[in-house]
Amino acid sequence: MIDQGTIDRIMDAAQIVDVVSQYVTLKRRGINYVGLCPFHTDKTPSFYVSPAKNICKCFACGEGGTAVHFIMKHEQLSYYEALKYLAKKYNIEVQEREFTDEQKQAYNERESLFILNDYARDYFVRTLLEHIEGKSVGLSYFKERGFREDIIEKFQLGYSLEQRDAFAQEALRNGYKEDYLVKTGLAIKSEHNNQLIDRFRGRVMFPVHTLSGKVIAFGGRILRKAENTGKYVNSPESEIYHKGNELYGIYFAKQAITKADCCYLVEGYTDVISFHQSGIENVVASSGTALTHGQIRLIHRFTDNVTVIYDGDAAGIKAALRGIDLLLEDGMNIKVILLPDGEDPDSFAKKQNAESLTRYIKDNEVDFIRFKTKLLLDEAGNDPIKRAALISDIVGSISIIPDNIIRTVYIKDCSILLDVDERILVQEVTKKRLAYLERTAPQKMEAEMLAVKNDLSQPVVRSGRVLLKKTPIDKFELAILYYIIRYGKELLIEESDEESGVIPMSVIDYIKFDLERDGLWFTNPLYTKILNDAVQNCSDESFNPKRYFLAHPDPDVSKLAAELQSDRYELSKVHIKQFGENAKKEDTPLAEEKHLTKNVPRVLTELKDAYISVQIREIKDEMALRQKEGNWDAAIALMQRVKELEEIKKALAKALGERIILRW
Repeated sequence: MIDQGTIDRIMDAAQIVDVVSQYVTLKRRGINYVGLCPFHTDKTPSFYVSPAKNICKCFACGEGGTAVHFIMKHEQLSYYEALKYLAKKYNIEVQEREFTDEQKQAYNERESLFILNDYARDYFVRTLLEHIEGKSVGLSYFKERGFREDIIEKFQLGYSLEQRDAFAQEALRNGYKEDYLVKTGLAIKSEHNNQLIDRFRGRVMFPVHTLSGKVIAFGGRILRKAENTGKYVNSPESEIYHKGNELYGIYFAKQAITKADCCYLVEGYTDVISFHQSGIENVVASSGTALTHGQIRLIHRFTDNVTVIYDGDAAGIKAALRGIDLLLEDGMNIKVILLPDGEDPDSFAKKQNAESLTRYIKDNEVDFIRFKTKLLLDEAGNDPIKRAALISDIVGSISIIPDNIIRTVYIKDCSILLDVDERILVQEVTKKRLAYLERTAPQKMEAEMLAVKNDLSQPVVRSGRVLLKKTPIDKFELAILYYIIRYGKELLIEESDEESGVIPMSVIDYIKFDLERDGLWFTNPLYTKILNDAVQNCSDESFNPKRYFLAHPDPDVSKLAAELQSDRYELSKVHIKQFGENAKKEDTPLAEEKHLTKNVPRVLTELKDAYISVQIREIKDEMALRQKEGNWDAAIALMQRVKELEEIKKALAKALGERIILRW
């Protein structure tokens, strides 16, 4: 954990204009700056940066926040990774908890492996570009494959000499430990004489990068024919490399995937490189292995949409079907594309530019379930046994999809494609779905059964986080948070007290007093956390809600605080009429500080009105149930309660005047 003092120093140093201008060309517009949004295809500048508030905001796609949030989104880092990124940029020492001796040793060993891999990458690159063998063999191979020099440099491609131990001996001479050479897999210790042998000798080299650009492994392709030797050799599993958690090209693709909201999935290193050379960068490779949950989670951090690109080889397609089922299981939207006969992603991309390649993909991609159904139908033909197995296979794929609505749509489609009664498919999918849950997540089974009975959809899952469904009163609680974060310490009213005289009440004090007086509090967990924090810190004279919540250690809190400080409101016609056209020209909307005594009580009244509306709906539902049961006494009592609540609503309606319309 990073201590709050360090977070504050980072937030102070990270000026939003300085950070954003590294990635976006900004032009001054009044007191703010504006540029093209880096998070969506922006043709007219809609990305605003406010130096005064130290936040940014795109008014087209909604992305924005503090400098930390910008780096999180742009570089696809976690909250703490983004803080460390900015700390390094501004030379701020990050204070974290002390490591134990064991943790320090493990950390130092991991860092040593990373350093050795960096050295190896640079060595292989130099060998490719400067050594006679590297230029005549390795560089010639890449140029024969049609790779440009800028692409070779971008992907840090290299070459390992044919000599048995050329790299190992060079690394040892430069002070790298033999133990680390073996642990990274760059060298193998001979069983006969205990000598080191280069794992990748005589191969062109493809470094494998993490999300942050660190080299964790290598892939090597042999260029000469050799018996009992695979065409490709990859680094073994190590302390820093777990093949099932990595995707080749993800470091170079992450921003493009986010911007396009789609990831193209191919098989090999050269497929990825050729796509980049053609101008398509949102592409990664599974490096010839079946997809794993770790790799899928990596893609899911950036998008829900995946297009799998096949070269048309039937055997290869069938082998990959299981991996695609894992994508479905993770809630991804999957499309499949078959390339023309005789083409693979590498060769096909070389013949295209970005526009023609993108157009071909869009014109030819097919939804995976429909693709799989047609593929297996062609194989099954008229054989009833094979058709039964096909139906069971398709039902199995549909059953693992987490979203109930999507499952329902697929069932309807497959009913037509397979010529099977939809009700039968529903029964089979339900059986397999519950069996799947019982096997993988027994604790969810009861909830899933209720969802099936009541036709409820599953919570939305994005980037590994379950998003809570919005309730009818969320927007009213959010409106109150707007005033807490913007004006929480402003003096609202001065209450008189017989004993102590005049008692000043800030916005936060008044909100706490008013909610507690009516026995109310927030219902949304995130909003409740902010409200509780504000109330707890309000008595501290140095407490600044804007600053405190923007630099909050919880990234969800700080992101919401940034949202509430961006200008997302408009003046109602009534306000313009009441305060005059000049109201539009004031530095703040309606000079809100002057009207807090009206606006804060108003949003609290609206919240109470919303609470009562929810109660009335719930009571009416229960009243209908009691009437259906024939319990008329209970129904009449509930009807009386509804009348009482409606009278309260009328009184609240009278108290509600014109207001600022907040667009959340």
